[in-house]
Amino acid sequence: MNPWTLVYEGFEPKKESLREALCTLGNGYFATRGAAPESGADEIHYPGTYLAGGYNRLETEIAGRVVENEDLVNMPNWLLTRIRPEGGDWLNLLSVEILSYRQELNLKEGLLSRTVRFRDKQDRETTLIQRRFVHMEHMHLAALETTVIPENWAGRIQVLSALDGTVINAGVERYKQLNSKHLEPIRSGAVDKETIYLLMETNQSRLRVAETARIRVYSGEERMEMERKLVEQPGTIGQEFFVEAARNQPVKVEKIVSFNTSRDFAISEPALDAAEAITHAGDFDELLRSHVLQWDHLWDRCDIRLENGDRPQMILRLHIFHLLQTVSRNSIDLDIGVPARGWHGEAYRGHVFWDELFVFPYLNLRIPNLTRSLLLYRYRRLNRSRLAAQEEGLRGALYPWQSGSNGREETQQLHLNPKSGRWLPDHTHLQRHVNIAIAYNAWQYYKATGDLEFLSTYGAEMILEIARFLAGMATFNRQLDRYEILGVMGPDEYHDGYPDTEKPGLNNNAYTNVMTVYVLRTALKAIEALPPRRRKDLLEALGLEPAEMDRWQDISRKMRVVFHGDRIISQFEGYDQLLEFDWEGYRKKYGNIQRLDRVLEAEGDTPNRYKASKQADVLMLFYLFSAEEIQELFTEMGYEF
Repeated sequence: MNPWTLVYEGFEPKKESLREALCTLGNGYFATRGAAPESGADEIHYPGTYLAGGYNRLETEIAGRVVENEDLVNMPNWLLTRIRPEGGDWLNLLSVEILSYRQELNLKEGLLSRTVRFRDKQDRETTLIQRRFVHMEHMHLAALETTVIPENWAGRIQVLSALDGTVINAGVERYKQLNSKHLEPIRSGAVDKETIYLLMETNQSRLRVAETARIRVYSGEERMEMERKLVEQPGTIGQEFFVEAARNQPVKVEKIVSFNTSRDFAISEPALDAAEAITHAGDFDELLRSHVLQWDHLWDRCDIRLENGDRPQMILRLHIFHLLQTVSRNSIDLDIGVPARGWHGEAYRGHVFWDELFVFPYLNLRIPNLTRSLLLYRYRRLNRSRLAAQEEGLRGALYPWQSGSNGREETQQLHLNPKSGRWLPDHTHLQRHVNIAIAYNAWQYYKATGDLEFLSTYGAEMILEIARFLAGMATFNRQLDRYEILGVMGPDEYHDGYPDTEKPGLNNNAYTNVMTVYVLRTALKAIEALPPRRRKDLLEALGLEPAEMDRWQDISRKMRVVFHGDRIISQFEGYDQLLEFDWEGYRKKYGNIQRLDRVLEAEGDTPNRYKASKQADVLMLFYLFSAEEIQELFTEMGYEF
């Protein structure tokens, strides 16, 4: 196999959702799922285009209460392109005989291709070839090329090419009871005979989004002129036209799109700037060349080469590819974080959790100024995090488990278990370790780059305020002569409380406690690393006195870590008292038990009773630190191995 190419042979409707996600194209500014251009949202396909950081809030009445959720908005579908022989049916792969089907994602070039041969009910055989990209250099541009080849027939082909702003957020089954219409039409129209535009606005955040599409048609290499009918209704605009097609003569429809918003820099008005960008844009092949060149530059810097086979190499590159489509050089200076699911769909609502912890070590050594920009997303929300800490009765900064537009806690109050149909309280906001990840990331970036200007201006302030909050969570147990952290969740989301108790939260989660010691020690190192004048100014601005720092040192020496058995680190206090889980029995009963929490809740049970884990928890310590670093931390706390 080609280590640069993800290939799908054959059309499998049940797998389209996965293929669309894995074939998403993006450039760090926006992303478009790999849905078929002729499709709308249905039981098979789900077209989706998402702006990095393009959020909107809606309220919904659920289980007798009004809840507000902030979502990553499904933006207007720019792909929409439909074809049919004159008088025939619009192409639908479920209604024709598919003779061959191949979909190919070229990771090296950032190019998605699809080739379909099909026979319709009139025995007309046709080849359809489509190529698309989201431009990695010119971040507002994208392109779709559709080539139709009549194999055993000739005649007129009808084409509809449109921009569809009537889309809603309907990509996640368990969110479908929530309000989902985020976009309102502002205006649409024709710029010239081959160019249309659509301007929409989100109905709460008032973000204006413009798409402009230039549609050109070629017969062979010759550009064709034809009558075009403007098809327009609120939220949608398109062009409809007929093209004369000869047997075995390719007809090519080229669609170049500019995607602009009111949040862009150096613009007058989104629709105006989108139209101007299209005016100066080259044709498909010209844009493709500059797009591929930019990907070449990225891969030169970011590729990781393996020696043990093409498939592992392709899979690794697929992961890198999607990371670089989520955050790229185009993301620098954008006010965005690292979303848990990328900008590839609506799962987790496009929210930012702690996932940069896994991303930044890779970026620090390859595109460090991108890491810096993503850390500034956190710094800009420092004041909001200070307010959150105050609401908990503590000083410092409490960052949210789920972050979106302005840094408030976006974790849903209720979540749906689709297996039981019940709406349940969501306690994941108790994962205070997100703060630890931010402090860790800021310090690791400084260590990797030596960027003292960042540390002095932004990083140290975040680290110190996070340290202050974590120290505030620590309470002193005089009996044990140890500090404890109570009522939190660790990274393992199968455990949000103790069995048979109403109060959520766990005591002395090992990861949280040990990492708190790391952050407190790091905060003191950060103070020492600052230039004397900046150190003095920052300590005065924060009101950070020697007595408070002395307490940090005391916590670092006396933090409690719970053990069981032969000095085995307990995930949290009481973990050793939990029941062993009948893994084999439940696999036989249910097959897929990937979401064991939902299975057990539907039975009236909870994973809080069992030694079962959803995510690495204690093991995260050994992911972040070497054995020597772990030993140093535990020795500091008075635990000898």
